[in-house]
Amino acid sequence: MKTNDRGFTIIELLVVILLIAILTAIAVPQLFGTKQRTYVASMRSDLRNLETAQEAYYVDNITYAGALTDLGTTFLMSPGVSVAIDSASQTGWGGTASHTATAQTCSVTISRAHQGIPTCP
Repeated sequence: MKTNDRGFTIIELLVVILLIAILTAIAVPQLFGTKQRTYVASMRSDLRNLETAQEAYYVDNITYAGALTDLGTTFLMSPGVSVAIDSASQTGWGGTASHTATAQTCSVTISRAHQGIPTCP
């Protein structure tokens, strides 16, 4: 009597399910890290745009804007990002950015002698 067994054994199916679970466990944290980096990139971009708007304001007024409303429509924020000017004078300014989806914040300090780079600790 010849049996023609076709199909998979339970062990083979369990091995495949185990491999899929391991790959999923590796991929999911990577996905969340990507979203975090996207939020930080948005905040840094907005701070660089604020720097451009501040320099344009400085050319016209010989001082930096102390509030976002002083910049008018020359500066627009990305969705979910909130930017604030912390300090401003004739010699420099400082600002911070935050995003609604993360607790991380970014900041930048610019002076006439030193061009700052947005930092996000």
